[in-house]
This record gives sequence, structure tokens and C-alpha cells, in this order.
Amino acid sequence: MPELPELAILFQRFGIALGVGLMVGIEREREKDTFAGIRTFPLISLMGCAAAMLGDHFAPVSFAVSFATLGALILASHIVTGSAGAPGVTTEIASLLVFVYGALVWWQMTELAAALAVVTVLLLATKKSLEQLSQRIGPQDIAAALQFGVITLIILPILPDQVYGPLDVLNPRRIWQMVVLIAGINLVGYALIKTMGSQQGIGLAGLLGGLASSTATTLSFSRHSREEPRLAPELALGIVLASTIMFIRVLVVVFAINSSLGSILLTPIASAGGVGLIGCAYLWFRQKKKATIAKDKEQISANNPFAIWPAIKFGLLFGVVLFISKAAQENFGTAGVYVSSAVAGLTDVDAITVSLSNLAGGAVTESAAAQGITLAALANTASKAFLAAVTGAPALRRTALPIFGAMIATGIIVSFAVV
Repeated sequence: MPELPELAILFQRFGIALGVGLMVGIEREREKDTFAGIRTFPLISLMGCAAAMLGDHFAPVSFAVSFATLGALILASHIVTGSAGAPGVTTEIASLLVFVYGALVWWQMTELAAALAVVTVLLLATKKSLEQLSQRIGPQDIAAALQFGVITLIILPILPDQVYGPLDVLNPRRIWQMVVLIAGINLVGYALIKTMGSQQGIGLAGLLGGLASSTATTLSFSRHSREEPRLAPELALGIVLASTIMFIRVLVVVFAINSSLGSILLTPIASAGGVGLIGCAYLWFRQKKKATIAKDKEQISANNPFAIWPAIKFGLLFGVVLFISKAAQENFGTAGVYVSSAVAGLTDVDAITVSLSNLAGGAVTESAAAQGITLAALANTASKAFLAAVTGAPALRRTALPIFGAMIATGIIVSFAVV
């Protein structure tokens, strides 16, 4: 039978177990009508630590017996104090978990115990927020989560991880990984919209809309400016903000795939995006002085951005762009990359960004890839400026187009001067 650790180590482990129990106990003390609080949870954690120690050094069954005894006490307490109006067992389950966390501390898995305790506290403390979120979740949200699980956990592992095609550039698994990456980014943006709500003003809607689809946000806001011309300045702010977020999206995707290329792209992309941020700040301060009435801010709805067919279409588009970029590079050199980037960026900046990030340093030089991605982002910005000019109200055009022009000019100058 192993010897007990030194006294200092014993105090350290039981002290950490005590702290883990206190974390949960403090949160539960805020709730009414719970059988355990700021004193009981630390005791339960100490009990778990002691049971693990006894099981390791004296009686192997000590841990199982202690856990069963605690479970019986919790069950008896629930039967006596529970009621039909409050049938939940959240605190009871948390008590059993804290017992296990105390044992984990003894077994020298302190980081895991602390992390699980933090997660437990977060789940307990965000009850109302989670309940509100569950009320907002509809059948399409559940379907989207299932579809994302299908493309991530079922389709991705079975795809072959090898290249095909005449140019040896099409890798099915690599292509599908990009589908998962882009779909994940869109779902994060959609989840933020669902969680935070869409009634926080057009500016916030534009910020979150930029995470999901800046092009869709531009088209929606531009059309709305014709129906409500008095909201044109606010809608212009939302459009510019959504377009600025697109540059951040590009950097996130590139750094996730090719950090070396991301470092090269940082200056031109950040410069163009920085001009957009300056424009947003100018529009925000100008509107603040006008004291826009809050009721004029329309609720902007968010459609679920994820579905199987759009994901498959993106995968096909990514593969086509990857093939075209490689063919253009081999047949036309750097000029071919620029042409394919500009054309692809008019409709979708993600596909060309992911394609060139994969090719950079190999079939395409990092400099050419960086300039191509910048050109695609600027072409995408130009296409949104075109949408705003064609579908937007005159006041929106006067507000948004000069900022778009400054973003495009800055991106071009910095790209070809620095990269």
C-alpha cells in the first residue's frame, strides 16, 4: 500500500478541494430553497478528496461507499424537501459532481477539477439566460446543429485524405475541412444573434450580420433604406460595420490555415479594415449628436445561415476556385492569381481566401497569395458598394460610398506597396 504524501502536499490538495467546493457553494447560496449552499458544498468536496485518499491508501471500497452514502443522503433530502412545484434536481446533481471534483484533486487532476468546477458554476449561474436561449431555439436551429454534426462527425472522417485531378490539387478531406470551417464561423455569428437578440439597434445588427453574411446584410439594409429614408444614416453605419467585420473574418480564416500568410496579410487587410472602423466611428458620433430616437431602430431578423446544400455548394465552389487558381498560376503566373481572385471575390470572399491560403508557399508564392486575397476582399467590398448604390436610398449612397471608396483605395495602395 503506497505511503501518504508529505503533510504539506496533503494540506495543498485538501485546500484546493475546499476552494473547488466554495466556488460552487457561493453560487448555490444565492438560490433559495436548495438543500446545499456555501458550507455544504465545500464539505462535500472535502469528503470526495478524503474518500479518494482512503481508497488509495487504506480501504479500496472507501470511495464507492462514500459516494453511495452521499447519494442516499441527497435522495432522502430531495424526497423530504422537494415539492411538485420545484421538481428539479440541479443542486443534487451538482453535489455529486463536486464530490467527484474533490476526488480528482486528490488524484492530481487539479486542472481538470478546476475547469469542470468553473463550467458547473457557469451552467448554474446562467439559468435564466439559457432558458431564454432555449425559448428562441426553433426546429430550424436544431436541424442546423444536426446538419453541422453530420458534416463534421460523419462525413469528414470518411473522406479520403489524398489529392486527385490533373493538377494534383483537389483533396476531398481538405476541401470538406474548409466547408466545416466556414459553416462553423457562420453558425457562431448566427448563435450570437440568437443569444443577444436583434433589438439592440441597427449598428449591433450590422456588427453581428457581418459575422454571418456581410453581403446579405448590405442587400437587406439597402432595400430597407428605400422604405425608410430617415433611417439611411443608421443603415449606412450597419452596412459599413458589416463590411469591416468581413476583413476581420478574412484574417481569422487565413491565420487558422496558414499563419505565415496571415502575418503578411495583416498590414493590408488591417489597413483597409481600419479605414472602415474610422468611418464607423465617424458615423456613430454624427448620429449620436442627432439623438436618433430609439424606437426608429427596427428589429433585424436573422435567418439560419447553415444548410446541407449551401455547404455542398461552397465545397464545390472552393474546389473549382482551387483548381482555377492553380491552373491560372501555372499558365499565366501571378497575373492569373489576381484575375481569379478578383472574379471570385465579387461573389464570395471565403472560397478564394481558403484556396489561396492552402496554395500559399507551394503552388503560389506567399506574396502573390496575399495580394490575391486582398484583391478578393476589395472586390467583395466593391460589389457591396455596387449593391448599396443600386438598391439603396440616395442618403445611404452619399453616406456609405465615400467610406467604401476609401477602404478600397487604402487596401490597394498598402497591398502593392508593402506585400
